[in-house]
Amino acid sequence: MTVQTATGHGHEDADRRRWWALAVIATAQLMIVLDITIVNIALPSAQRDLGISDADRQWVITAYTLAFGGLLLLGGRLGDLFGRKRVFTVGLLGFALASALGGAAVGPAMLFGARALQGAFGALLAPSALGLLSTTFSDPRERSTAFGIFGAIAGGGSAIGFIAGGLLTEYLNWRWCLFVNVPIAIVTAFAAFSVLQRDHVGKGRRMPLDLPGALLGCGGLLAIVYGTSEAVTRGWSDSLVIGSLVLGVALLAGFVLVERRTAHPLLPLHIVADRNRGGGALSIGLAMVGMFGTFLFLTYYLQAIKHFSPIVSGLSFLPMTFAIVLASTGFAARLMTRVPSRYLIGPGLVLAASGLAWLTQMRVDSAWAAMVLPAELLIGFGMGMVFMPAISLATLGVAPNEAGAASATINSAQQVGGSVGTALLNTVAASATASFLATRVASDPAVQAQGAVHGYVVATWVATGVLLVAALVAVLMIDHRPAPGEATAVEGGATAGADAAAEAVPAVDGRPTDLRAAAAADVRANVRPAGEVRAQARAERPPTD
Repeated sequence: MTVQTATGHGHEDADRRRWWALAVIATAQLMIVLDITIVNIALPSAQRDLGISDADRQWVITAYTLAFGGLLLLGGRLGDLFGRKRVFTVGLLGFALASALGGAAVGPAMLFGARALQGAFGALLAPSALGLLSTTFSDPRERSTAFGIFGAIAGGGSAIGFIAGGLLTEYLNWRWCLFVNVPIAIVTAFAAFSVLQRDHVGKGRRMPLDLPGALLGCGGLLAIVYGTSEAVTRGWSDSLVIGSLVLGVALLAGFVLVERRTAHPLLPLHIVADRNRGGGALSIGLAMVGMFGTFLFLTYYLQAIKHFSPIVSGLSFLPMTFAIVLASTGFAARLMTRVPSRYLIGPGLVLAASGLAWLTQMRVDSAWAAMVLPAELLIGFGMGMVFMPAISLATLGVAPNEAGAASATINSAQQVGGSVGTALLNTVAASATASFLATRVASDPAVQAQGAVHGYVVATWVATGVLLVAALVAVLMIDHRPAPGEATAVEGGATAGADAAAEAVPAVDGRPTDLRAAAAADVRANVRPAGEVRAQARAERPPTD
């Protein structure tokens, strides 16, 4: 690899298609994030059209989250074993097929099945996308820009989904909320074939798949996501909910025991044992509790209390989206190479928590501009400071043959955090509303509206507390600091170049070895007068054809 000096001539040897690759990866990520929220707006119309009962309508959402959250670890490892470009492309084409089936659904069962297929192919797609992003951008400044864009999409895509869902549902019909994925996925798949670097692993050189780990890990995540999803309608004390959660924890405990003993684990435990990756995943998982709660209660508040139309409700989320994009690309991406990561993630979570605290003052007659808008801006700026460095930490320093597993870990944290947050906060809000109405005239529409808002406020206080806990976790666990010279492209000269090159040499199987010292010695021995430093990356990489 070549490390450029501060006065270098750019990255002449870098793949010129890497920014096109970023566009492809970002489009796929946007499609995944949009699909989580775009269907929410279309759900009432789909329910009426297909005759879905109130008790079963949650499965339009739950079928997707079950498959997506439960299969992420397996999807990430398949990318490591068979090549992320191949798995990424298969995921895109499968997502297009599942979306077409869902849009053409003639009954509830067909729609539920299509949503489960979407989740399964999304579980192939998401970890491969993040793994490809990590291996495509190795230069510190380019990496921070790429992850800033990726983080902005991860944070703001949900709000865009509300807007797209409102437009498609109101001016076409609910089926187009699924059909719209078909051309996007197909075009992106063809683009991926052209611009992504080939990383195919030959049949005779692949490591065996950890099937016991896959069954235990995926089964545990499925049980937990299922239990939290059912808690929305059944309550947390229901035997099915408790049984699912206990089963999930037991399976994950068995998963840990198996992974410690197998030669080729589905999830190498040192990935999550690292305090930076573990702290980043835990922080963003807790952060998604607040984010999902914000979308959930603001949507109800705007449509049920303020009587906004689906389109206007979706548009009202735009300030939050713009704030996330601005903070991710304009601030976090620039500061990522200059300050320790916890100085971005911790304050960002506190800022987002202050936005949620602002929302706790909402009333039935509160004005959107005075109440909702400032809160959205605070939450957006705060989360924009969180997403990019946390996602970047997920794959930082991971060996290439483990990038998929590391990517699946951060995606699983987001998905499980969002699922648990939705169930937890919805249950809190429902209980608070019921307690409020129990001592009042519940038949009065004005009282019903006050009770609903009271429930939103209580749940938002809980979400605020969760974000503050996430900030504490980030400050205490994450200790990553940018390497010397990252902010100015190795401005420290040959010594900094040697350190950066040595850091870029991944340890075998992701574990610390003495390769760093050896690489540094080789680099310093090959410093040229112009300041160009060349090093041989001697760590093991997955063999290719």
